[in-house]
Amino acid sequence: MNCLGALGLAVAGLSAPGPATAQVTAFKQAVAEAAARDTDIAAFYQSNGYAPLWTGQGDDSRRRAALLRALAQAGDHGLPAARYDLAGLRARMEAARSPRDLGRLDVEMSRVFLQFARDLQTGVLVPSRVDSAIVREVPYRDRASYLTNFAKSSPNGFFRALPPATNEYNTLMKQKLDMERLLARGGWGPTIASKMLEPGQSGPAVIALRNRLVAMGYLERTAVQTYDTAMQDAVRQFQTAHGLAADGVAGPATMAEVNVGVQARLQSVIVAMERERWLNTERGRRHILVNLTDFTAKIIDNDKVTFETRSVVGATQSDRVTPEFSDVMEFMVVNPSWYVPRSIATKEYLPALKRNPNAVSHIEITDSRGRKVNRGAVDFTQFTERSFPFSMRQPPSRGNALGLVKFMFPNKYNIYLHDTPAKNLFSREVRAFSHGCVRLADPFDFAYALLAKQTANPQGLFKAKLATGVEQRINLKEPVPVHIIYRTAFTDARGAAQYRRDIYGRDARIWNALAKAGVALRAVQG
Repeated sequence: MNCLGALGLAVAGLSAPGPATAQVTAFKQAVAEAAARDTDIAAFYQSNGYAPLWTGQGDDSRRRAALLRALAQAGDHGLPAARYDLAGLRARMEAARSPRDLGRLDVEMSRVFLQFARDLQTGVLVPSRVDSAIVREVPYRDRASYLTNFAKSSPNGFFRALPPATNEYNTLMKQKLDMERLLARGGWGPTIASKMLEPGQSGPAVIALRNRLVAMGYLERTAVQTYDTAMQDAVRQFQTAHGLAADGVAGPATMAEVNVGVQARLQSVIVAMERERWLNTERGRRHILVNLTDFTAKIIDNDKVTFETRSVVGATQSDRVTPEFSDVMEFMVVNPSWYVPRSIATKEYLPALKRNPNAVSHIEITDSRGRKVNRGAVDFTQFTERSFPFSMRQPPSRGNALGLVKFMFPNKYNIYLHDTPAKNLFSREVRAFSHGCVRLADPFDFAYALLAKQTANPQGLFKAKLATGVEQRINLKEPVPVHIIYRTAFTDARGAAQYRRDIYGRDARIWNALAKAGVALRAVQG
């Protein structure tokens, strides 16, 4: 009989006199001593009379087997498998000889279980520690609840319920496993030396591009050595899947993306899975999704995109990047005033006012009581960024920085979605130009889509408010969750991989932190 089985018999006979009782007492003492280092684990064992969770028979045997199976699959989820030390845990199980050994082992298995369960459900990293602009509130569960709920659950079912139950997570995981097999086979082949290739060209570089497009799945296998229409179509597909202008010409931006290797794309997928775990909560049957790297804002209804528009996001300077977080949109403001953020007023407008008091004449300057200030009576040169005593406001107009409508989900970061008079920026491929807020290419249509849930004539309601020319508020009868995310790897409605550039360098920082935590790239045979 193995040692785990022996303990199971001892635990089953808690009231029996003699050696069995002594064994149980030794087990419980070992559990109490080992658990004392962790308040949550100690509270759990105290509540169940220091009985085993893992090292007995019956249900304990099933829990053990489920934990070992789950830990063996940690790498599939892009988790730091070494952190859970499955081999070491197995060795401790084999080496356990006494009730005290088993008591310490039971606590160690609970410790590993807690670490793994939290990592799998809500992520390995604390986002804000990696990048201060990732201000997402991760939906952490109470640690003690993992042990309590697991003890009452189907072991295998409990582990299956931990990761995000989203199509995105499952599809990303499939992409990850496919790319690990691809990595073992050498990836997509040699990179291409040319910086630009065009339809009609031929030669070694065109052949190299052809072969790489075939390996990536954008082109059927062919022996053609010319940049023909089939290759042009394949390049367009590649460009669309990578957020590039789909013109069918392999220009410098396209070639740079074509030459990105499997290893780098695999890192992006693993980072995306970690990010999906940070958002492992109910997102709302209707919600708004803004992917900063994709420069889009979407309305999602029952997991389907029902409206999409291009967006402009925060510029890449550290004080202008758009943060990542979730909140709830409560209302929209038609004909909004723009209340100039203090950082813009003091850093951008004050220097101009010092040179010329009539500068930025489209902006009203008001005192602490809201009264309009006579610019000619103020010596702006006497003020610094810290001492500037005024507020600044741009009244409603077509030229207003916010355009004609803004969409509010009140938050401490002062971020919202809005219209803009600078329509030309939406034609750019990379659209990172704002001070942090998200500008929409089609704000009126976005408003109509939101209002369609609460009125039979959304355009009429909106245009009536717009026609007043003064600030008007329209409440959403059903507030809509807003999720501002940042994904350089994601999947489309067909499950196909999409990749975007890491405009803020955030995913590079996340990958470095994951690697430091023990996440490793795998090349898997098969």
